[in-house]
Amino acid sequence: MSDALNYLVKARGDALGHYFAFLKECGKHLDPKTRNLISVITKVDAQTERGFRQYLGRALREGCTPMEVLDALLMAFPTLGLAKIVWATDIILAMNLPQFQPAALAGPVDWHEVLATRGFAVGETRRVECDGRGLFVHRVSVKEWHVYDSRCPHQTTDIPHLALQGSTLTCPKHQWQFDIRSGDCIAKGNSPLKRWPSQVVKGRLLAQW
Repeated sequence: MSDALNYLVKARGDALGHYFAFLKECGKHLDPKTRNLISVITKVDAQTERGFRQYLGRALREGCTPMEVLDALLMAFPTLGLAKIVWATDIILAMNLPQFQPAALAGPVDWHEVLATRGFAVGETRRVECDGRGLFVHRVSVKEWHVYDSRCPHQTTDIPHLALQGSTLTCPKHQWQFDIRSGDCIAKGNSPLKRWPSQVVKGRLLAQW
């Protein structure tokens, strides 16, 4: 929420509480993906960039595909108009989300070679770049590996390696914190890091997206 809305909630929570209860009640029969996708469209209609980024991230976390986002925007053309759809698309492009890249939209998921496993100690974490995607790789045990997207699930901020202290990864934008060993969010937020399927083949760690 904006600073102004936070202020109003504190100053007149008795009044705004009814509004938030109304919104919650209105969406109780919708699945989370649909509810957040509708919120994406309302933020585009109001041209609220911060809210658009936030609800776009939520919709993607709830299983919404990039094509579904684009279809929703285009289906809302009668109320949004071309200018607002272009506005939203410009923001998506500026966010540089890998799943919205033309190559990702055109083809199925694939296995990508991330790194060589030799010399990577148990308990170690590294941030690497692989085929245009930032990743955090954590070796849990001799046979278990975790590969996470480097983007914060809140507003898709690309988290740098310097944000890792011990086993705690902190997003520099809004201080969401994650346990790199599990990917769980342990402070500020409530969504885990995106984890990609992985496997080791002939001494090479592969990840799928």
